[in-house]
Amino acid sequence: MKNKQRILLHVLFFVFFFILMAALAVDADDPQELQEQHRSLLQTPPKIDCPSSCLERCGRNWKNKMCNKMCNVCCNRCSCVPPGTGQETRHLCPCYDTMVNPKTGKPKCP
Repeated sequence: MKNKQRILLHVLFFVFFFILMAALAVDADDPQELQEQHRSLLQTPPKIDCPSSCLERCGRNWKNKMCNKMCNVCCNRCSCVPPGTGQETRHLCPCYDTMVNPKTGKPKCP
């Protein structure tokens, strides 16, 4: 009985392994996909130029000093800033969108 269980476990492992490999298979002609495949899940996202990204986002804000300050905090933590200046683009950077002020519960990032 233990032998059958061991064989079944090996078969399931190989099936899972081949399914996983098929899901990760990429076309070698596309360098972007190839680079994404080899990037570790534990690796931090590439850093962006937060000051210039936040200047662009907060440039037309009526409290642009405060906006810029909080945007830079969020950008340094998330490594992304939503494009444009409106609230409708916040969802494009999920980390930035979901960060809230622990005291007020309001969005931390402008």
